[in-house]
Amino acid sequence: MIHSNLLEYIKRYIDISDTEFKLFYSFLQSRLLKKKEFLLTPNKICKSRYYITKGCLRLYYLDPKGNEQIIHFGIDNWWITDYESLINETPSKLYIQATENTEILELGQNAFEELCHKLPKTERLFRIIMEKTYLASQRRLEYMFSLTGEELYTSFISANPEFSQRVPQYMIASLLGMTPEFVSKIRAKKK
Repeated sequence: MIHSNLLEYIKRYIDISDTEFKLFYSFLQSRLLKKKEFLLTPNKICKSRYYITKGCLRLYYLDPKGNEQIIHFGIDNWWITDYESLINETPSKLYIQATENTEILELGQNAFEELCHKLPKTERLFRIIMEKTYLASQRRLEYMFSLTGEELYTSFISANPEFSQRVPQYMIASLLGMTPEFVSKIRAKKK
């Protein structure tokens, strides 16, 4: 089954014909993950990019005290991976875990290289995706350093309302560098 959402996603960034999309799609492998299933764990080398057709994944690490620190979420129609491990071919320090039952399309690194050779505009697509990801990361850091905790939480939820419905509050707190108790107090004030 060809995913029209993926085609629409790609067309936001590059022009792609139906024939080119079929070629692109032929390099993807479909996978299903159950809630709490891991896609990547530390000390494994990340070998793919993952497009989420339906579901939610979180990318996180454990700090020295054993606390989870979420770096990124991915939901429907987003790509997620551990780029450091993927590009450097080094063992990951991160986890990628499903927070709900999730369907993904996997683009392995070897397949990616072959696809870029056969369809060069793939490199442009992923360059744009990387730029957008970097800008979002930069904006998040700026907000974390310049906004109060309440402003940061409010800004995040208004920019990403789907997260408050799909992701537990303690995970949002981790992403924003807050305690779950602090997020609970903010939410209680808003009611």
